[in-house]
Amino acid sequence: MDRAFKSLSTPRTHCFNVSTCTKSRAGTGQNRYQYGEETIYLSPAPLYHAAPLGFTSTITRYGGTVVIMDQFDAEQALKLIEQYKVTHSQWVPTMFVRMLKLPEEARRQYDLSSLKYAVHAAAPCPVDVKEQMIDWWGSIIHEYYAGTEGQGRTYISSEEWLLHKGSVGKPTDCTLRILSEEDEELPLGEIGGVYFESNHWFEYLNDPEKTLAATSKQGWTTLGDVGYLDADGYLYLTDRKSFMIISGGVNIYPQEAENALISHPRVTDVAVFGVPNSDFGEEVKAIVQPADMADAGAELEAELIAYAKSKISHIKCPRSIDFMEELPRHPTGKLYKRLLKDKYWASAVTLIF
Repeated sequence: MDRAFKSLSTPRTHCFNVSTCTKSRAGTGQNRYQYGEETIYLSPAPLYHAAPLGFTSTITRYGGTVVIMDQFDAEQALKLIEQYKVTHSQWVPTMFVRMLKLPEEARRQYDLSSLKYAVHAAAPCPVDVKEQMIDWWGSIIHEYYAGTEGQGRTYISSEEWLLHKGSVGKPTDCTLRILSEEDEELPLGEIGGVYFESNHWFEYLNDPEKTLAATSKQGWTTLGDVGYLDADGYLYLTDRKSFMIISGGVNIYPQEAENALISHPRVTDVAVFGVPNSDFGEEVKAIVQPADMADAGAELEAELIAYAKSKISHIKCPRSIDFMEELPRHPTGKLYKRLLKDKYWASAVTLIF
């Protein structure tokens, strides 16, 4: 059952909870998103994740109302926006995709005019997906990039994004650095590790090695993402460093292939990663959740590979596609790609030994 809660406390200018929310960040969020007693916030993700918990706690402390979904359902989310006249919400790109995949009549039957701020984060959003969302909901979509570690964040509005499509924004409380494997700073436009230079310090509990691995020789820290900066200082994420595929000495970021394939009308969800190849070390593999599992097979595989090749470089496209009824995703929308990838690498080890 979905639930709505009205705060009984008076509005405050700060919040304290187990997330990274601080007095200054709550104030920044209030200025940017205009929280108040009239705010009605929809949380489609579970509260044990830092971002929904932080937003929910902050809004209730400002006296607003919070509507919490027990489990995300695309059409139910639209229904709740209309039912409760939701003004604020937070999403991940997978939720956008699921709502866009709804039949046109389902998407258009709900009144979403109350929605003033739709915030998204957690993963890079495919350009065509965000274009469709802005076309549907208007310029109310806001994006940020940050982590629970709290060492910095970026922000971008719809208007800015339309001028810098694909960006996750400019830094708001830090300086961004793009570094090579040797911790050398790279020029604008070159892809490397994304590091934050800031006064916010963190460490991983009982794991000094992980903390050290996330820290450059200059003392800057990373969430493990790869990306680049443009001439205006906007950040673009290409993928997680751990997901990079090295095929024949070429670095391939699977996010590009995932973004290409998810726009196909017969695809509901997709994961791309590297699998063993005796000649090149790795090759690109895709796992697709089709809109109709009855379509799974060689014909759809060929169609999707050709579709990917029409959008991105052939070397970045999957050489083969397997199909699943449902990909393993966390309720927050996070894809458990490691669960998929490990099966293929375990099979390779078995063959070797």
